[in-house]
Amino acid sequence: MSDTTIPPTTVNRLVAEALGTFLLVFGGVGAALFAANFPAGDEGNPLGIAFVGVSLAFGLTVVAGAYAWGPISGGHFNPAITLGLAAAGRFEWKNTIGYIIAQVIGGALGTTLIVLIGIFGTDNWLANAQDSGFASNGYGTGDFGSPGGFELGAAIIAEVLLTAIFVLIILGVTHSTRGTAALAPLAIGLTLTLIHLISIPIDNTSVNPARSIAAAIYGGPGPLSQLWVFIVFPIVGGLIAGVLHRALFEPKGTLPPVQAEARVK
Repeated sequence: MSDTTIPPTTVNRLVAEALGTFLLVFGGVGAALFAANFPAGDEGNPLGIAFVGVSLAFGLTVVAGAYAWGPISGGHFNPAITLGLAAAGRFEWKNTIGYIIAQVIGGALGTTLIVLIGIFGTDNWLANAQDSGFASNGYGTGDFGSPGGFELGAAIIAEVLLTAIFVLIILGVTHSTRGTAALAPLAIGLTLTLIHLISIPIDNTSVNPARSIAAAIYGGPGPLSQLWVFIVFPIVGGLIAGVLHRALFEPKGTLPPVQAEARVK
């Protein structure tokens, strides 16, 4: 019997990327803003999930999104991943702009929904969230800087290194012959969780320009002034990973066909 499955259209792929990035941002940034420091009772005993819970939230949203929409778009949900896959020869360069636009729109919708929910919260919830930077990424010791007081150099190194590691792992576990497709979303989600556990204290963890843009647009002038770091250096890390993977792990003449099936973030 012939396979009558109709391949996804370009619109299908872009909508899937927007939905996946929406879920990632709404789940991860939402967990950071709503639940990280949630108090309990009159004594203010913390029930908050803290940064461990926020790390898990980002990882779990990737797993869910990859299983739900990965078969449609490849489940990038991250401009650094899209560009890294293109550099590795696993995604067509001509499709990168559309994917990135969809990811940024999806992420912005995620934080917009958080704002709409916050409007109906306590009188000062939304103002406090914005005053604290709206879970944006940052460096330095200012009001919107690094949670651990790390300076610009630390943020640059962390973003390049951790994004490169992330994309290298994605390229490995989604390989057409060496990867294990059914388990790839779990491996990728666990990797993203680990990355957040490492780097939330450094710069609140980006490794994803769409996530950083989505938070900064509601974080105010401070986060917006530092946003360039979290656009440029995750992309640098992703491109480095793509080039390294192609040079080290794809012997000349064995590169798999260009594809978008990297079931990820």
